[in-house]
Amino acid sequence: MGDRKRNIQVKFYVTAEEKELIVQKMTQLQTKRIGAYLRKMAIDGYIIYVDTSDIKEMNKLLSAIGRNINRIAKRVNAGSPTYQADMEEIQERLNQIWQLQRRILLSQP
Repeated sequence: MGDRKRNIQVKFYVTAEEKELIVQKMTQLQTKRIGAYLRKMAIDGYIIYVDTSDIKEMNKLLSAIGRNINRIAKRVNAGSPTYQADMEEIQERLNQIWQLQRRILLSQP
């Protein structure tokens, strides 16, 4: 074992489904050696990072609007009046969502 070019073993576990996906991808490359395939992917494979913070923020704002609309609908259905402050809060959150959407669209290549 001392004469090996690669003398450090890396070991990890996968599920049956993950193993099947690895085998399917190996088939696409027409390779049969799992070690060679995994080494190549670990060294030369692409890492894609997607910053979704704007989308998460937009979802948070949409959720808040949904809660406000539900609160207003409940009040109206109970015969109570709506309040201008509620409408202004919804409008402000909608404006924030539009700003986020513009930022997301403008940041696309």
